[in-house]
Amino acid sequence: MHLLDRVVYGAPVSKWKSLKNRRLQNWGGVVHEKGLLPQDLPPWLTKITQRIYEESGLFPSAINHVLINEYLPDQGIMPHQDGPAYFPVVAILSLGSPTVMDFIPHSRLRTCTDSGDNDVKSEGSGEEPLKIETDKKMDNHHPFSVLLMPRSLLIFKDNAYSDYLHGIKDSEVHQYDGAINDAEPLVSHKFDQPLLEPGKAVQIGK
Repeated sequence: MHLLDRVVYGAPVSKWKSLKNRRLQNWGGVVHEKGLLPQDLPPWLTKITQRIYEESGLFPSAINHVLINEYLPDQGIMPHQDGPAYFPVVAILSLGSPTVMDFIPHSRLRTCTDSGDNDVKSEGSGEEPLKIETDKKMDNHHPFSVLLMPRSLLIFKDNAYSDYLHGIKDSEVHQYDGAINDAEPLVSHKFDQPLLEPGKAVQIGK
């Protein structure tokens, strides 16, 4: 796959940032609490983001920020929200191995009953994970999962963005609708559209 082998993995080593359970590349600038410190996207990314922007019709303006996440087998990311800077749209382009993304109702939609063991956090917040309680679901919000196939594009927005957390289990084997897949290296692109005003941005990625 040209995009994966020649472009993503052909990037300088210094472009990769290693985190606990994955490594990533950041293109388009740095998102912080006051908005985006912008940088131009390279031509190969601009070609992709412009096509998504034009053909989806879901983004208020052109995409100007991209996160590329690499997950190896037995790596994932805990349920999280991408934060107000990226509201109201997230798009995830998947490369490599099939994987399953889980969506969990946000804790504010729940009435707490018993203490549980599900940790969640806001992506990039720097805060410790929060304990979510075992509870009764409200407003017909229920957990669900989406199978992300190689070269697939997932876009979610509005209530799916604000009312749910999304994550990938740390597992070498992913199951979906009775099928089992042995995980291989996975690369996801989060194409974001952080606007210059605080609290305004859009993410596409995986």
